Amino acid sequence: MAKKKVVKDETKVDTRELFAALAALAEERGLPSDYLIEKIKTAIIGAIKKDYLVGDENVVVDIIPEMDVFAASLLRDVVEDFDVENEHTQIGLSEARRLRPGCHVGDRIPVKLETKEFGRIAAQNAKHVIRQSIREAERNRQCSEMQSKAHEIVTATVVAVDPDRGIVNLDLGKGGHAILPRNEQVPGEEYNEGDRVQVYVVDVMPTERGPRVMISRTHPGLVKRMFEMEVPEIYEGTVEIKAISREAGARTKMAVWSKDPNVDPVGACIGAHGARVARIVEELHGEKIDIVKWSEDISEFISAALSPAKVVKVELLEGETKSCRVTVPDHQLSLAIGNKGQNARLCARLTGYNIDIRPESGYYGEEKED
Repeated sequence: MAKKKVVKDETKVDTRELFAALAALAEERGLPSDYLIEKIKTAIIGAIKKDYLVGDENVVVDIIPEMDVFAASLLRDVVEDFDVENEHTQIGLSEARRLRPGCHVGDRIPVKLETKEFGRIAAQNAKHVIRQSIREAERNRQCSEMQSKAHEIVTATVVAVDPDRGIVNLDLGKGGHAILPRNEQVPGEEYNEGDRVQVYVVDVMPTERGPRVMISRTHPGLVKRMFEMEVPEIYEGTVEIKAISREAGARTKMAVWSKDPNVDPVGACIGAHGARVARIVEELHGEKIDIVKWSEDISEFISAALSPAKVVKVELLEGETKSCRVTVPDHQLSLAIGNKGQNARLCARLTGYNIDIRPESGYYGEEKED
């Protein structure tokens, strides 16, 4: 007698292989198995609803790896045999009692989907969901990776430069890519493909395409973080950066304070023979950095902030806005105001005060004669 040829059902779900594959994938990609299974279950329910034109209440999908269960059923209402109008949501009493003896009209019973039908749906959707879940998990991982670096410095690689639009495309490593727009670039700096550049991560926003990372070379936070990495006393918390103002590429003013009276905060930031601040100035391509001592006495703080100019007197003015009048020696008026008002602007941002700078003689222009 000839042996009966066994035809393998290609659509049948091999639960052991499926669960083993899911476990391996979860471990490889760092995804929880429960997460993948829930995603697959949701997708299969959606596909069955679409294929059979039924609602959520008519579909049951069971995926239980521990019990080797992978099955789907349609919940169908038991009606009289001649009242069946929709075979996907209703079942005649005679057929229902063959499946579940003792049921009655009005009951709702689960009718297991044929392996062939369910297998086709499961195979199609499992593949799709796994691909989608991996992409989603990768986006979440990238987003978490970059969110942990928000307000930090990242060393990136220049991928491309668009001279027409003035933007620079940067590779941030595991965190993906980011665009350095023209207004976040330091005036005069040039970027070439392959260059390594330090950028400050201003913010990270999750999107459907992955994290959107906003970066800057002009943000004062870039200089602040550089000092935190360069000066041990700041990293340890002995010296604190109280305020910082910056005009990128030209000048930065930074106010520092020490909780230890034996530690000079300005000297700690400058370093022996100016070595610490020099390394940061070099990284910023020659940007000047004024480091001043912060004080609770606002008059004293404003006087220090106007450095390198010497201050004769600071008068705090009454009013709703924080304003003051500063008197400087006549021959230091230009120094106090700075080139195109830069020193005065940075001082105002650093202290939070509107500053009116006046010469000691009371007259602007030529120096007072003897």
